[in-house]
Amino acid sequence: MVPPRAQVSLALALFLALLAASLWIAVINWRQDLNQRTGSHLSTFVCRVLIGGMWFQGCLWKLPLPVSGGFRHWTGQMADNAAFEFHRALVRSVYLPYLHVIDPIVFLAELSFATSLLLGFGVRLFAFFAIFFSLHLWLGLYLHPAEWPWNYVFLAIVHVLFVVYAAGRSLGLDAWLRRNVAAVRNRTGWWGRLLGAVG
Repeated sequence: MVPPRAQVSLALALFLALLAASLWIAVINWRQDLNQRTGSHLSTFVCRVLIGGMWFQGCLWKLPLPVSGGFRHWTGQMADNAAFEFHRALVRSVYLPYLHVIDPIVFLAELSFATSLLLGFGVRLFAFFAIFFSLHLWLGLYLHPAEWPWNYVFLAIVHVLFVVYAAGRSLGLDAWLRRNVAAVRNRTGWWGRLLGAVG
């Protein structure tokens, strides 16, 4: 098992690598495609990277694995503050007894959202899942006195926009793939159709 401090150090190194890769991909797109050189693409890129950074920061307090104290606390808050009784019962009967399984899954989900948004890869797919993840948080903490539930609604809305406007095509890897890989651009072959659809 990796010690908690080492886990955080590795996570920081990963974030810096993802951020550097994100900037590198953006520069390549900017240089190769005149159509990418717009305020719309640039602002979408900045928003995508910021939300990706938010997800990355969010995954950090799921450390140390397999169960972090912060994750245990906030999952417990759902048991008392979810909008619906069936949700509270689900937290009590499934989430809390199996935190050692749930925490790593949530960590990997949030890390996947962060990676996708930072790199601009498969953004439509991962943003789609992030919509439901955000709505789950909205309903799970709906009655919490220290939370403003609309925060999670706004987060879901941002991801809806990322899906609708295919935010990875703004200075992201999705844009590069569509421009440079014929199978993705023309949606030929199973992987070309898949990458064309999710990006």
